[in-house]
Amino acid sequence: MAGRQRSTERDRRRRTLGQNFLTDRPTISRLIAGLDIRPGELVVDLGAGNGALTLPLAGRGAEVLAVEMDPTWAGRLRDRVDRDGLSAQVHVIQCDLRRFRLPRQPYRVVASPPFGLTTELLARLLDEPDRGPARADLVLQAAVAHKHAASPPQALRTAAWAPWWRFELGPRLDRSLFRPRPRVDAALLTIHRRHDSILPPALAPGFREVLRPLWPDGPASARL
Repeated sequence: MAGRQRSTERDRRRRTLGQNFLTDRPTISRLIAGLDIRPGELVVDLGAGNGALTLPLAGRGAEVLAVEMDPTWAGRLRDRVDRDGLSAQVHVIQCDLRRFRLPRQPYRVVASPPFGLTTELLARLLDEPDRGPARADLVLQAAVAHKHAASPPQALRTAAWAPWWRFELGPRLDRSLFRPRPRVDAALLTIHRRHDSILPPALAPGFREVLRPLWPDGPASARL
């Protein structure tokens, strides 16, 4: 049909994998500049895609584990890392971020993951505080970021994580800054591990079930 663009393999792959890449360079530069990245820090980029965050993180001196499930994007990012002479600093790992084994040494997360994986990703990072990151800066759907940053907590999951984690809302990111363009805006959610947790970490795995009978509106409030 006239006027319609043909769907490419890249387009189909992006839809299948839920890929919406942050592509606006000035926005990325401002974002990374505000994250207090320190040389030598171990940073995990979950859903690295084309390296829009990976390469600027390396430019700040971080050691980056770039996790990308799509073999095409993982290969391209690996080639780019090699060309830029960053192979000793950036390690590209082709893996589903839900299956990636998180580091045992101290680390932080900076990522713009597929929106559809938000629930599973947050559970992986936050359910076990002793194994979670010192800090996570995540580009998420704006509504989800706002909900987790609300005080008092609006979601059962957030309330169950609150004794060990502190949530902070960052800048809003218009949908026009992403390719392909998602249907909703995004926002940065920063999660800090509390230095002095309110409860012992050993209580974290079952704490949500302890709160559930006390939570208003019942099971519906457990949604993100």
